[in-house]
Amino acid sequence: MSSKGGVGKTVVSVLLALALREKGYRTGLLDLDFTNPSTHIVLGINPSMYQPLEDKGIIPPEVHGIRYMSISVYSGDKPTPLRGEAVDEVFREVLAITRWGELEYLVIDTPPGLGDEHLNLLTYMGDRVEALLVSTSSILALESVKKLIYLLFEGGYSVIGLVENMCREKKLEGICRNTGVEYLGCIPYDTGIEEGIGSVDRLKSTKAWKHVLSIADRIAGV
Repeated sequence: MSSKGGVGKTVVSVLLALALREKGYRTGLLDLDFTNPSTHIVLGINPSMYQPLEDKGIIPPEVHGIRYMSISVYSGDKPTPLRGEAVDEVFREVLAITRWGELEYLVIDTPPGLGDEHLNLLTYMGDRVEALLVSTSSILALESVKKLIYLLFEGGYSVIGLVENMCREKKLEGICRNTGVEYLGCIPYDTGIEEGIGSVDRLKSTKAWKHVLSIADRIAGV
């Protein structure tokens, strides 16, 4: 989750799912952004070429070793403007019919902020979800992530930790100390990420990838 857009949350979500899989964990990736899904762009796939199998529900296709589900496998690049009750209906259907199998980790990429998708996720799966927060160290992002932490705590939801992305110096450790949220690590600003989007091999050759592997270890408790 992130409190603002543009913090690199989707890239971190994809890299984290790939890192957990590389560590040997059975991993899935769910793109919960129904309006503007973009995990498939990072992965470099045409989602319409990865149709789920239907067998008493739908079985997500395997992409780069991870189970993958996104509304884009049905909508392609067409916009899917949803709001209110429509978001709730789509979300419940995705939860009800998707058969993930025996996963050890399911990474869920959510839209920025705290909207219908997040509230539905916390409502229907609150006791099974741990929020991983992604933020940059910009002044606006700092203030926003503090508010998000307090909102999650007030709702009684679990926060697994915070990742500081595109950082030049660690500025979020203080927020973590003050709130009791674990500081999972700093992913440095890396121009190779933008150049690597669309190619998993190029993404894995970046400096950022090594930091994500370390964050995956901390999440797994290694």
